[in-house]
Amino acid sequence: MKKILFVINPISGDIDKQELEENIQAFCRRHEITGQFFKTSGEQDEEKLRQEIKSFQPETVAAVGGDGTVSLVAKEIINTDVALAILPQGSGNGLSKDLDIPQTFDEALQVLIENRVKAIDTLDVNGQVSIHICDMGFNALVVKRFCEGDTRGPGAYARIAMQEFIGYTAKNYTITSRGKTLFEGEAFMVTVTNAKAFGSNAAINPNGIINDGCFEICVMEPFPKMSSIGILYRLYTDSIDESVYTQRFSCSEATILNQEDDQIQIDGEPLESEKQVHIKVQPQTLKVLLPPLPDAAAE
Repeated sequence: MKKILFVINPISGDIDKQELEENIQAFCRRHEITGQFFKTSGEQDEEKLRQEIKSFQPETVAAVGGDGTVSLVAKEIINTDVALAILPQGSGNGLSKDLDIPQTFDEALQVLIENRVKAIDTLDVNGQVSIHICDMGFNALVVKRFCEGDTRGPGAYARIAMQEFIGYTAKNYTITSRGKTLFEGEAFMVTVTNAKAFGSNAAINPNGIINDGCFEICVMEPFPKMSSIGILYRLYTDSIDESVYTQRFSCSEATILNQEDDQIQIDGEPLESEKQVHIKVQPQTLKVLLPPLPDAAAE
């Protein structure tokens, strides 16, 4: 009998999780799955989850929440044979969208019994694990404000973004890789990712491949306010690389000098600012359950 540990964030996405838990229990009974639940509380979640995994020894750990919950789970099963499943219930659900995991709950549940396993790259960012997006600058500030607020959901995120955009000023960064300076100057934001898009579906790295042994550093330089609509259009039409205000660098290792101690966020979680940020790819270190390929693609 398959053993799955379900990690539930009770507040992600501003959604009541009680009904979801009942649906999961019914699903487990139907498919003869031994399911166990772990609910995050914001207090020593990493240590408690580590002990729960050690005790229960699941084959799969399912993250029921947003990108923060997914990141919490990933940190505890990276470099193991335990697979990550995602039941997206957050405000953005960025990684699950990049991996083509269904966004409806019932379809995502089905992946637990009909799936393929894919090993994806992760990033080491100053000793911390990033599985989707790390950035400095504007988006990191919005993430911080969002996490400080009491309201969840994409509407709250969009409102904060508009408020912060009005008075935001660019910061200075220097980016180097293997002894070569890639960028030096002001940037609206600097995004580090081996995936494609933010949870809002804005594709900052439209050609990203999540298991190619590289990551991308996407630099958005300062731009006139009147150009913001055009930049949003490019972000939502997979054409941001055509903007004169963006540059993109592919690396396996890099260092970002955060000259003004600007805000940093990793996978939707704000961090204390650090002057120097070192990033290194960890190839194919996380196993993820994905929907099966269509027959034509499998052939």
